[in-house]
Amino acid sequence: MSGTIREQSFGGVVSVDDQRVYVQKVYAWMVGGLLTTGMTAWFVANTPALLAAIVGTPLFYLFLFAPVIMVWVLSARVDKMKASTAIGIFFAYALTNGLTFSLLFLVYDLGSIAQVFAITAGMYGVTAAYGYLTKRDLTGVGGFMSMGLIGLIIAMVVNMFLGSPFIDWAISIIGVIVFTGLTAYDMQRIKNDYVLQYEGKSVATKGAIMGALSLYLDFVNLFLFLLRLLGNRR
Repeated sequence: MSGTIREQSFGGVVSVDDQRVYVQKVYAWMVGGLLTTGMTAWFVANTPALLAAIVGTPLFYLFLFAPVIMVWVLSARVDKMKASTAIGIFFAYALTNGLTFSLLFLVYDLGSIAQVFAITAGMYGVTAAYGYLTKRDLTGVGGFMSMGLIGLIIAMVVNMFLGSPFIDWAISIIGVIVFTGLTAYDMQRIKNDYVLQYEGKSVATKGAIMGALSLYLDFVNLFLFLLRLLGNRR
């Protein structure tokens, strides 16, 4: 039996079962991206030759800024590219992040990284579940957190020059709050605005990739800010 059917604003119908399947696809891509990042970071951190080729060389800056370009290209051009191209850019982005995240294993001890990852997964799971299940419209929360993100970026740039430990601590706290809120908002947005299957497999796949990118960014940034707060440095 198909799930509950509900009307969409453009006159189509939505099966709750189809909606659930779509969200599962989004999560599958997101988890694939996280695994790519994590495995790449672990491999590079445990391969001295690769680590030496990245740390302290121009390649580090290439790998640092390349993900920004990839996200921009994917966000701006996804409607015009093939689904396979969107998938390729997403996983190239995840892999490139893994190259730079390998440095985390040099800064923090492995047990601390594992502990913070578990905390992140727990917080993320609860928040995403809230975003999926709640009947409350979280659009206002998303807008507020987006403004908070802009302020957070400005504060991080300013503190690069000030070097204040207190400001750094405050940034980490605010970062956790911002990306917790964005996780709930993005989950609800993906659930409500998902691409219907009759629009074509390619369109649906690209929609799932963009949703996965949003959830990936929420998880990774939540993890990084929690690591700054709770991680034990070597």
